[in-house]
Amino acid sequence: MTKTKRILGLDPGLATLGFGAIEGLPHDPETLQVLDFGVIKTTAGTPLGDRLATIYDDLTTVIQQVQPDVVILEKFFFYRMSNTILVAQARGVIVLVLAQQTMPFLEFTPAQVKQAIAGYGNADKRAVQEAVARELNLTCVPQPDDAADALALALTGWFQPPSG
Repeated sequence: MTKTKRILGLDPGLATLGFGAIEGLPHDPETLQVLDFGVIKTTAGTPLGDRLATIYDDLTTVIQQVQPDVVILEKFFFYRMSNTILVAQARGVIVLVLAQQTMPFLEFTPAQVKQAIAGYGNADKRAVQEAVARELNLTCVPQPDDAADALALALTGWFQPPSG
């Protein structure tokens, strides 16, 4: 008997960290379902340590509630320099939480996600979001964008062939 696969996608950010959890039997799109999605928000102007602590605490709670088999994380790439450092710090906290929870994770670049979800590595954000809604049989595009991006990451992980 094939076991369902539970995947948590994470779209890293300091102000907004998107998460999206899906579950389904591998290679059986009829069984695919959304378990949860949303965002972890931190407030600008709050001390950086407090913002990172919020991400740590809230992400730990999400992982404990979802209990994924694997986490899919957007592979870091460079943004504007000031934003890059902040995202890297938030991402470090995410990786720490995953290590402490002994949670395996895979990373995909934005282009890999676009290719897997929309069939085109340079697809625009709207095309990816519409493909996410279609693949997950949702009546509308998930909101906010960070949560839709996290669901796209989770779907990319679900589409991947098993390793080994």
